[in-house]
Amino acid sequence: MPAPTTRPQLRGDFGMVASTHWLASATGMSVLERGGNAFDAAVAAGFTLQVVEPHLNGPGGEVPVLFQAAGEPPRVLCGQGVAPAGATIGAYTALGLDRIPGSGVLAATVPGSFDAWMLLLRDHGTMGVREVLDHAIGLCERGFPVLPKIAAAVEALAPVFGRHWSGSAALYLPDGSTPAPGSRLRNPALAATYRRLVAEAEAAGGGREARIDAARRAWSQGFVAEALDGFLAGDVPSSSGEPQRAFLSGQDLADWSAHYEDTASVRHGAHTVHKTGPWGQGPVLLQQLRLAEALGSGKLSGTSREGVDPDFVHRVTESAKLAFADREAWYGDPDRADVPLQELLSAEYARARAGLVDDTAASREQRPGSVVGRTPYLPPVHVPGQAPQDRTTGEPTLRNAADPADRRGDTCHLDVVDAEGNMVSATPSGGWLSSSPVVPELGFPLGTRAQMFWMDEDSPNSLAPGRRPRTTLSPTLVTREDGQAVLAIGTPGGDQQDQWTFTALLRILNGADDLQEALDAPMFHTNAFPSSFHPRETVPGDLVVEPEVGPDTVEEMRRRGHDVTVNGSWSLGRLAAVGRDPDTGELRAAADARGAQGYAAGR
Repeated sequence: MPAPTTRPQLRGDFGMVASTHWLASATGMSVLERGGNAFDAAVAAGFTLQVVEPHLNGPGGEVPVLFQAAGEPPRVLCGQGVAPAGATIGAYTALGLDRIPGSGVLAATVPGSFDAWMLLLRDHGTMGVREVLDHAIGLCERGFPVLPKIAAAVEALAPVFGRHWSGSAALYLPDGSTPAPGSRLRNPALAATYRRLVAEAEAAGGGREARIDAARRAWSQGFVAEALDGFLAGDVPSSSGEPQRAFLSGQDLADWSAHYEDTASVRHGAHTVHKTGPWGQGPVLLQQLRLAEALGSGKLSGTSREGVDPDFVHRVTESAKLAFADREAWYGDPDRADVPLQELLSAEYARARAGLVDDTAASREQRPGSVVGRTPYLPPVHVPGQAPQDRTTGEPTLRNAADPADRRGDTCHLDVVDAEGNMVSATPSGGWLSSSPVVPELGFPLGTRAQMFWMDEDSPNSLAPGRRPRTTLSPTLVTREDGQAVLAIGTPGGDQQDQWTFTALLRILNGADDLQEALDAPMFHTNAFPSSFHPRETVPGDLVVEPEVGPDTVEEMRRRGHDVTVNGSWSLGRLAAVGRDPDTGELRAAADARGAQGYAAGR
């Protein structure tokens, strides 16, 4: 008997939006109600997330988008900015660094989200710059509710803001103290930035597309790039007050733009699952699907009031270890690295790898595969010592007591579908409030995505100017045999994204008709591979579970050699999903109750 769900699955035929914050979902739905399509709604919701989840993303961050315009094939929109022209391994080692820091301007890559959202709006939307920024501007000016996690993040960072990051203090400590949960926080500087972008777009004249391109130029070659150039021209304090000179410049913004790519995909039964290329970690989910086919994991994916089948937890966890070991060994920007993706995603390779899974014992080794006779890259393994660690949630959490700004990164997610069959899945991230100082003139900080590079020329994810870091950001789109999109799904969670999404997706593709039921089912993950975030720790044998997997399953996992941490109930993941039945036109949506802020809206 299935476990009860927290909320109803939404069903309708007009439009659906699901995201990690109710205000973003409401924004998207408002745009649909005003006649916009799924692309207009996604862009507006994305800009709203930058305002209401500033501890998880911002305008200085990035976004990958998977989408399908009705009647066209699925595509990827890459909003991942590249390493600056001056960001070489030698430049960092000259500063005495062997890893790129997790906070501060030294880790900044080109901000990619604004250009990506505008490109999506220009090519597939129907509205203008003003319409999609309207809600975000209003929330900046009127104020938005402070989530408990925003308050907690600001409180932890208050000493840094007060002593070293004056722009952040002015924004997040408006009265000299941490804003209370439930209070309202304003960001007038960001509102002014958005309003100026609208004004410059409309002053340019021409058609809708020309005005959107004018906004893009104002960002990458105009006043935004100039403000960033001025802010970064001198020393910028780190979280400890040490002066840093950023590698990023306004010219780096001018030299980059978002672009479209083909998806990476595999067939799974009657469906095809689409992800980004190996500049994101998305293909690990595809590798896990192949391993699930070889191991029969899908047949075990159901849940009951008694919990989750221990064989399912064990096989999924061991498959994740193999796939993520391959991520570190082979994944990187395919424009700059030779990534053997076709071989990694083949059924033959998966069957060979599946033979490494021992149903009786957990592996504690890093076991990347050899592909076409090539030797896999093995990154250095850093096992956590006595420093405080949080291996449980994937939320931004303190990891280095000496540096409050060194926080585990997280992100946001949104999915949208409209009555015409347009579908969007996006995972905006980066530029969160703990990453680096707020630029006072603009109202937002830069991101720290360069921390995901390895400073080793042998790595496929090696730092180099103009290269995309291999990120954790991982939206998912699913099509059926005739090529029509039927599902968009994703979650925040760093390295856990393609574990939690995979678990939910396997349940959906193997018969869970209720999206909310699939999202509410007990979650688990492992950290038994190098983290994507500074200081890149690995926890061999690790398995984190929600107690709802069941006490018998927990005990069996320990018997098989997993180091099990039983986390709190409803603590792993913040999934969102929308679906469409092309035969009937029925739309569905669901959002995870975890985190007490994600919501779906639709009719």
